[in-house]
Amino acid sequence: MTVVLEGDIEAMKGHGPNIRGMPLFLGSALLAAASILLAGCDHSDPNKVQGYVEGEFVYVASPMAGALQSLAVQRGMMVKAGDPLFSLENGSETAARDQAARLFAQARATLDDEKTGKRPTEIASAEAQLKQAHAALDMSEKDFERQDRLVQTGAISVQDFQKARMTRDQDRQQVEQLGADLQTARLGARVDEIAAAQAGAHASEAALAKAQWDLDQKSQNAPKSGLVFDTLYYEGEWVPAGYPVVSLLPPEQIKVRAFVPELRIGAVHVGDQVQVSVDGVGTPFTGRVSFISPEAEYTPPVIYSRESRSKLVIMVEVEFDPKIAGNLHPGQAVDVEFGS
Repeated sequence: MTVVLEGDIEAMKGHGPNIRGMPLFLGSALLAAASILLAGCDHSDPNKVQGYVEGEFVYVASPMAGALQSLAVQRGMMVKAGDPLFSLENGSETAARDQAARLFAQARATLDDEKTGKRPTEIASAEAQLKQAHAALDMSEKDFERQDRLVQTGAISVQDFQKARMTRDQDRQQVEQLGADLQTARLGARVDEIAAAQAGAHASEAALAKAQWDLDQKSQNAPKSGLVFDTLYYEGEWVPAGYPVVSLLPPEQIKVRAFVPELRIGAVHVGDQVQVSVDGVGTPFTGRVSFISPEAEYTPPVIYSRESRSKLVIMVEVEFDPKIAGNLHPGQAVDVEFGS
């Protein structure tokens, strides 16, 4: 007779010698087998069958590998959602995050510089040069007017007049050039240069977010409130990426599995209220049927005659309010009583 407990044993494969708590799973399997045998022998109450308590564990792991630096919990502790569980060595991730932060700051500074254009002192220097060019142009225009009058009277040569005109034209071009340079300095970089700087800043920001995420993954907190069922590594051990370090048992994930004979399963429905009795506890616990297996279990293929159908059992799962489920422990044998 083989009993498979919803992947509990499968999920634990490959964890090596650090896995503890395996006897409880095997104990659950043996209890399940015993419950089935007893269910077929107990005809005192047609509405009562036997089962066992089962827990669906939450295995907390880091997607990053590293040595286990600190373990903040112990087996048997109760934790709340968000409580720290463990942390791995994070020297490499911290350095990568710091480098990404500096590169992002550099990219932002470059973008700001491209947007603001020249520095105030550079703009002041360009303005001073433009004033000097205006002064030179004013002087050359006056000299050209004087030379124009003199050449008409024959007091100077044509060459001197042409020289004065060339000087005036050069000063005009100088004023235009310096004026354009000043306007460009005030505008800042070209649009395409600013776009390139923005893209660089966004890439650096994304790299920083990735580096921060990698660093955050080296420490794990409890995703749910519950019992620390087991710790699978000791401090100082190397933890491969994706391997669980802590297994949690949230109260809402504790359930009872009972096995109902096939001849009685027609009277059981999802949502039915049931009473679960535990050895040593006087008052039964109230739960409800949450799942009825579509397949019969623990029997070889048979022809479904009336005699053979009486040997079949169907697995039924019962869920509880989290406050009630906290009083149940995986591996306990229980009696499940359905309504008449």
